[in-house]
Amino acid sequence: MQTSLFDYHLLADRIAQKSIEPRDHAKLLVMDRETGELQDRHIFDLPDLLAPGDLLVMNNSKVFKARLTAHRGASIFEIFLLRPNKSHWLALAQPAKKLRVGDQLTLINGTALTLVEKNFDGTILIDFQKSPEEILALTDQIGEIPIPPYVKNQPKNLTDYQTIYAEKTGSVAAPTAGFHFTTELLQKLKMKGIKQGFVTLHVGLGTFRPMKTETLEEHKMHEEWVDVPEETRVLIEKTKQAGHRVIAIGTTTVRALESDMTSGFTQIFITPGYSFKKIDGLLTNFHLPKSTLLVLVSAFSSRTNILRAYQHAMDHEYRFYSFGDAMLII
Repeated sequence: MQTSLFDYHLLADRIAQKSIEPRDHAKLLVMDRETGELQDRHIFDLPDLLAPGDLLVMNNSKVFKARLTAHRGASIFEIFLLRPNKSHWLALAQPAKKLRVGDQLTLINGTALTLVEKNFDGTILIDFQKSPEEILALTDQIGEIPIPPYVKNQPKNLTDYQTIYAEKTGSVAAPTAGFHFTTELLQKLKMKGIKQGFVTLHVGLGTFRPMKTETLEEHKMHEEWVDVPEETRVLIEKTKQAGHRVIAIGTTTVRALESDMTSGFTQIFITPGYSFKKIDGLLTNFHLPKSTLLVLVSAFSSRTNILRAYQHAMDHEYRFYSFGDAMLII
C-alpha cells in the first residue's frame, strides 16, 4: 500500500503549541467507526458519550528529560537518551558524524560518558558507568524536556508534557491522548460506572516520525517496551464478557493491547486490513501526515473516513498534534 495515500496538507496555524486549559475543554470530534458520521463535541462530554460498564485503558508511561548537552573540548553535542540497553544507554547524538567509538564526552554537570558503539540506524550506545536509576535522577536535574520539533516553545515544567496519571518512567515522548484527562473528569467517569485500567508502553521517537518508504510494507517499525498487568487483562476479559466496550486512550495503548503480550518489546505495525482483537473504541489526537499513527487509526475505521474527518477538523478549526484536540472513534 502506498505511503502517499496517508498524506494531507495542514496549515501551520492548526498546530497546537500548548494544551487548552482546563485540559478537558479541548474539542472532541466523535466519529462512527463504520459510517464515518461526525459530531462536534468536547472532551468533558465523555461521560455522556460512554456507557456504564465501558472500560477506558490508559498508558501510564511517564516522560523523562531525555535531552542532554555534552561537550568534547570546544565541540558541543546534543545527546538524546532513548532507553537503557543492558549496562549501556541507547541514544541519538547531534552532530553524530563528529563522534567515533571510544570518544569521551562530558555533561554540563561534569558527568563523563563514553561512546561504545555506532549503529547503522543512526543510534549510538553510550556508557555512563552508572545505574539506570542514577541516570534518570541525573536527567531530572540537568536534562531538557524532549518536546516534538513542531512545538516551538519549551514547556515551563515537565508536568505540562505529562498525563496526570503518568507513573512508570521511560518515555521520550508523551502518550498525548491522555493529556485531555483531568482529575475531575476521571472522577465523573468513575461515578457513571465507567471503569479504568492501565498499561505501560514507553513511547520512543519513532512513534512520531513520518514514514520515508514508498510503501507501508517496506517500513521497518520501531521497538517499544510494553507491560500489560494481569489486573488490566482481567478487566478487559470481564468487560468483553459482559458485552461492554474497551476504549483505548491513545494509539500507544492500542499497540500495547494488540501486541497481546504481558511484557517485552513490541514492533507491531497496525495497517488497513488488521483485525482488532482487544479494543472497541479509540480516543486519539490528530496525527502527522504519513505517520504510522495515522495508518493505525485508518486501520481502525477506514482511510476514507479518517481523511474526511481530518478535513472536517481543519475546516472547523480543530487543533492538531500533541497539544491539540482529539477524536473519539466508536
